[in-house]
Amino acid sequence: MHRTPSGDRRQALQKEARELVRDARALQKAARAPAVRQEAERLQGEAEAALAEAGALKLQARLEDLTIWEMKKVKQSRKGFKIYTYWMASWREGGKTRNVHLGSARKMDATQARQKARERKAEALGYRGAED
Repeated sequence: MHRTPSGDRRQALQKEARELVRDARALQKAARAPAVRQEAERLQGEAEAALAEAGALKLQARLEDLTIWEMKKVKQSRKGFKIYTYWMASWREGGKTRNVHLGSARKMDATQARQKARERKAEALGYRGAED
């Protein structure tokens, strides 16, 4: 997977959760006082919350991992050459790259093309209501 903002946030949350779990285990081993046990449980709860948020970001990171580009096609007619431009998107599905035509570059800009690509990728991967 390529680097995406959601993917980076997910990795940071997972690292934070691992550190919290490590600290909670260390406190549980040394737990003699009830206050120390409560602190260990609090740390464990924070770790579980961070892991839950990281799991929720997995789908978002996967939808962000796509490439958008503008393709130019030159057509020849009796009057001369005409250049048509349109947006394309690609992403990986299984072991293959999938290229998808998004529409004319005259009718949409790059942000609209990226949003449409995310919707098409979510649809292709079988996610419903996942686009933001």
